[in-house]
Amino acid sequence: MMESAPAPGPAEYKSISLSFTDTTTPECRAIIRSLDSFYHKQVAGGFNGSVLVGYKGKILYERYFGYANRATDLPLSASTPSQLASTSKPFTATAVLWLYQNKYLDINAPVSKYLEDFPYDNITVKMLLCHRSGLQDYVKMGLNYWKDNDAIMYNEDLLQLFKKYKPALNSKPNTRFEYSNSNFAILARLIEEVSKMPYKKFMTKFIFQPLGMEHTFVYDPAEPKNPNQAISYKYNWQIEPDMFADGVYGDKGIYSTVEDLYRWDQSFYQQALLNEKTLKLAYAPYSFEKPGVKNYGFGWRMMNYPDGYKIIYHNGWWHGNNTVFYRFVQDNFTIIVLGNKYNSRIYGQTKPVYDIIKKHARQPEQMKWNDGSESGAD
Repeated sequence: MMESAPAPGPAEYKSISLSFTDTTTPECRAIIRSLDSFYHKQVAGGFNGSVLVGYKGKILYERYFGYANRATDLPLSASTPSQLASTSKPFTATAVLWLYQNKYLDINAPVSKYLEDFPYDNITVKMLLCHRSGLQDYVKMGLNYWKDNDAIMYNEDLLQLFKKYKPALNSKPNTRFEYSNSNFAILARLIEEVSKMPYKKFMTKFIFQPLGMEHTFVYDPAEPKNPNQAISYKYNWQIEPDMFADGVYGDKGIYSTVEDLYRWDQSFYQQALLNEKTLKLAYAPYSFEKPGVKNYGFGWRMMNYPDGYKIIYHNGWWHGNNTVFYRFVQDNFTIIVLGNKYNSRIYGQTKPVYDIIKKHARQPEQMKWNDGSESGAD
């Protein structure tokens, strides 16, 4: 086990710059008119959020609809961080895989090798990464073990609850896929133990800053709020208050912007953090109990088509925040939506946006969509 995390190499300090598609072409003008018309209807239906569509490394469409803070009339903007909810999970998985790639941990080893207080000896790091551990979801467990609703729970607190009570597993490890926020909360605590620094500091030092993600951070309810961050609203504009689980990070808790997320997206094509071999691990499917194209890799949901085409994505929902992050990786085509006022229709935006691009763009001609479409939050 290392004493401290190593410094990234030169490539990892290469900030990801953003550029824009030439929107003066007839093709792009048609796309923008159609997307503006679509989002005009979405706003009428209650949508409040940020949107970015990228293609081949360039921003094709970027818009901000509504308020970061309705009380002060602060509008959403390129510098407004929003809660990513479960779209935080790919960040945590990438941090773990970065440590694995640099030989600071073994994903096939038991979690207890790194976290002595973790009471399940037959659960490996890999099982956490692909949701095959059987761990109960701490959010669904609620206050069964955390008795003080007014106290903020942090990741170490959650680890100690597992140690003290050892809740029964929902399934034998590595026998079936079951999405559980506990997996990524424990992974975040594992990152801290291996790197010998807080998760928040590790993510800032080794991922956010190197990639130029200046408006991205890990939220801590005990610290003063960023004055620019988007407030989380219920559907009727009531503010969503923090609650005991808001101190837990790794499964959620990262705030970011659509532009920073596009930097994050493009970093994978440039292999700024993970090399090709490690990315193949991240994008591989690991659960085969149910037939079909849908699966889960290491921190990523995916659709795997028989001809090898992949859609890599992760949605999110926490309090009033709904997020969509879809990556058509063979085409370098990305759709990012961050909403800070609860609106489940956000999850249905991806297919119409895809259809608009497909209709007007000369390429990508091979893009696919599973018409069973994804409507789930995370």
